Amino acid sequence: MKRSDFRFDLPPELIAQRPLTQRSASRLLALDGDDSPPRDLLFTDLPGQLRPGDLLVFNDTRVMRARLFGHKDTGGAVQVLIERLLGPTEALAQTRAAKALKPGRVVHLADGERLEVLGRDGDLFRLRALDSPFPALMQSQGHLPLPPYIERPDDDADAERYQTVFGTREGAVAAPTAGLHFDQALLERLAALGVERTEVTLHVGAGTFQPVRVEDLDQHQMHAEWLEVSEGTCARIAATRAAGGRVVAVGTTSVRSLESAAADGEIRPFRGDSRIFIRPGYRFRVVDAMITNFHLPQSTLLMLVSAFCGVERIRAAYRHAVAERYRFFSYGDAMLLTRRDH
Repeated sequence: MKRSDFRFDLPPELIAQRPLTQRSASRLLALDGDDSPPRDLLFTDLPGQLRPGDLLVFNDTRVMRARLFGHKDTGGAVQVLIERLLGPTEALAQTRAAKALKPGRVVHLADGERLEVLGRDGDLFRLRALDSPFPALMQSQGHLPLPPYIERPDDDADAERYQTVFGTREGAVAAPTAGLHFDQALLERLAALGVERTEVTLHVGAGTFQPVRVEDLDQHQMHAEWLEVSEGTCARIAATRAAGGRVVAVGTTSVRSLESAAADGEIRPFRGDSRIFIRPGYRFRVVDAMITNFHLPQSTLLMLVSAFCGVERIRAAYRHAVAERYRFFSYGDAMLLTRRDH
């Protein structure tokens, strides 16, 4: 398939710029694993779509305050987006400036803090914090890195709402957005119904927002993201399978984590970087159903859900979502997808 096979028209006003007042108040478009039409639900209807013994797999990452603003010696503005911490005083980052930063250049932040450019690592810059360590800098000066399609600065409300209620491991530069719909009351309802839960960790990178730039998908190079699937999570999945339950991934990040850990055919503990590219033709080994938001045109995540449900089914579902005025992307509505071959 080609990149152009994943293009769709989206009215800009359907891109959610702010979250709803209540997390679980979003709509939920359910797409079953057959040829039945999409079903329009509310996210609070989710417990009725799951079964006792199903296993929800959440991504427990938390978003770093990864965006920093500074200037060069010449006064030119510089924006820094920390992609990954390499240690207390070193990081890989995207930078935005009028001219590309060269090794040795110093970026000046507020309060006299400085970052030195050490060099390039592919599309990213290697930076060294010369005064305070990066965790302290991000805590004191950092901003939550809202996605590029949210056309406003981050504010105090985003500090809570662009994090999941269950995230514990800081390291992402984008939220695992399917998890944003869950509040404590809904989690308690699911537990009372006998729906089990476990966690993986995938620190979402800024590359998740990048469109595929080559028409031939065989030529696309996936960005690397760090993830961990523990021995305990593998055991929970095995027990769910043995009891006849379904593995329901909350978000494409959980899907990518589980499928990376099962790359050799059987799920095993995994810790490290993954560049897994899931597209039509991929054979899923772990995930039976997923909860996910709507994805950008021509993105690898749209290709992933198309692999899961079928290209034509996803195209039809997105047309339905546009016609029914669903809210799109990070602060938008959700989908519940059941695997096409299950």
